[in-house]
Amino acid sequence: MCLIALAWKVHPRWPLALIANRDELHARPTAPAGFDPEAPHVYGGRDLVAGGGWLQVSTRGRLAAVTNVRTGLSPEPAPLSRGALVREFVRGDGGAMESALALETTAPRYGPFNLLLWDGRGLAFASNHPQPHHAPVAAGIHAMSNGAFDAPWPKSTLATKALEGWIRACPASGTGWDALPDIEPLFSALADRAIAPDDELPDTGVGIALERTLSPPFVLGERYGTRCSSIVLAGEDGILFAERRFNSAGEATGDASVVLPVDRNS
Repeated sequence: MCLIALAWKVHPRWPLALIANRDELHARPTAPAGFDPEAPHVYGGRDLVAGGGWLQVSTRGRLAAVTNVRTGLSPEPAPLSRGALVREFVRGDGGAMESALALETTAPRYGPFNLLLWDGRGLAFASNHPQPHHAPVAAGIHAMSNGAFDAPWPKSTLATKALEGWIRACPASGTGWDALPDIEPLFSALADRAIAPDDELPDTGVGIALERTLSPPFVLGERYGTRCSSIVLAGEDGILFAERRFNSAGEATGDASVVLPVDRNS
């Protein structure tokens, strides 16, 4: 993922609400959102090159999501894939903070990353840039992109404002998963392609032209760009996972939406 906005302990019906865009090379082989053939309780997209994922959930009430941290045009190769961090957590049973702490010994072996871990009760953030560190996520609206957690990048600000407005408009109660609110406004926010003004751009060492290209929530590019948008609403008894996929022209090519029952004792 390259953009994630999340609401943690803000809405009474969904303790965790998350919207995200995954930016990647269009040629990189990917499996769309679905159940993992090797772990039937795990749902999400899968990277078919290194075998990991970028955003996955589990019917045992777990979620993990990862973004890379941008550190220039030619980052050093790393021995371990960031996607493995997602895969291993959603398949495991360790607590969010416990798992984030355990990562600090191996974190330098991965490319620069930001990581979210939810164990059904607690939400933790972990990173290895500039040094390994982790912390619980405070209740509120947050963003995670390719810089520091909650860095006020233009795309992050747009995404958090859209999520906050949507959350505020949602009823505090419902009649079950068959009475879901309209999530199209969230997909629309993730589809924003407006280039940010130069004076609002971060400096991540890739040059001003590329900073402009990467500045919108939705990155459009023939070789590299937004491959999919995702929305996750996690409640006590279930998880809504919706995904919309795109081609290199920015055209939608498919949708998937499922409500997964949660059984933490399975």
